[in-house]
Amino acid sequence: MQGRLTQNDVSNRINVEDADLVGSAVVRLFASRYPGADFGRLARAFEQVKALFAGSYPGYVACDTLYHDLRHTLDAALATARLIDGHERTQPEAARLGPRRAMLGVIIALLHDSGYLKRATEVQVDNGAVFTKVHVSRSADFLMDYLPTIGFAAEALVAAKLVHYTGYEIEIDELQVADPRDHVLGCIVGTADLIAQMADRTYLEKCRDFLYPEFVWGGIARETLQNGTEVVNFGSASDVVRKTPEYYDQVARKRIDEKLGGVDRYAAAHFGGANLYRIEIETTMRFLRSAIRNDELDRMRRSCYSLSARPALQEPAAAG
Repeated sequence: MQGRLTQNDVSNRINVEDADLVGSAVVRLFASRYPGADFGRLARAFEQVKALFAGSYPGYVACDTLYHDLRHTLDAALATARLIDGHERTQPEAARLGPRRAMLGVIIALLHDSGYLKRATEVQVDNGAVFTKVHVSRSADFLMDYLPTIGFAAEALVAAKLVHYTGYEIEIDELQVADPRDHVLGCIVGTADLIAQMADRTYLEKCRDFLYPEFVWGGIARETLQNGTEVVNFGSASDVVRKTPEYYDQVARKRIDEKLGGVDRYAAAHFGGANLYRIEIETTMRFLRSAIRNDELDRMRRSCYSLSARPALQEPAAAG
């Protein structure tokens, strides 16, 4: 989008670095979609996630992963709410998710990367990205503990499954849920996670400056096979960027369209015609393909930053 501010969402209307603003926007959207429903628990979840990433949630220290920061979490939560809204606009009443399941979806999105956060007993760990390969399972554990505290105890087990729609630790086909609406919800959360980050205005710069270091911490950049052979998946930050078009075409896009049921189409229903997420992503991919083809990666000059790098977010909280 022309003139889009770095801190804003794809519509250029909401600052996705501000938990209060995003929370209010989501609650307003759901209040309009589900008149009369109480969204107090959802508003409280936004407040508590803000505290969690800041290091003021009992038992956890501040987020120190630069790519998977609070901004990405809020962006994914907003995208989840919008896909849910688009779904509800287009589906018959019997297939609609309803207010409680809608709230659950956003809460899962808010906590889908909680597994990157270090517990107070893990301060010796160099960086939360060390948990990359198991972070979704850690997020599932967090949801199991957290959901009963805000009145969603009955949904904790299914939520612990649905968060795996955002990761690769368990194949989606293996995540059996009894209600087909829960499967749709998982697809929405998994899709929102992908489209929100790839539609970020500084996505490419963040891949270069923030995601590559996380891949190094998490043992993704270089992996040692059981036979002792070392495999280099990403040799440098620029290597991550150069492989991004292939990742989008062969991994992300296929996952969205096939494994996740193509539910990104609900973004168009929400926005009233245009899928702003897909437009932003494909604009970025066209730019990147041109830069790679012409050996001009130095054209990636947008200033990027992480909320996790801000001093106010670096003070560890006392265990509580």
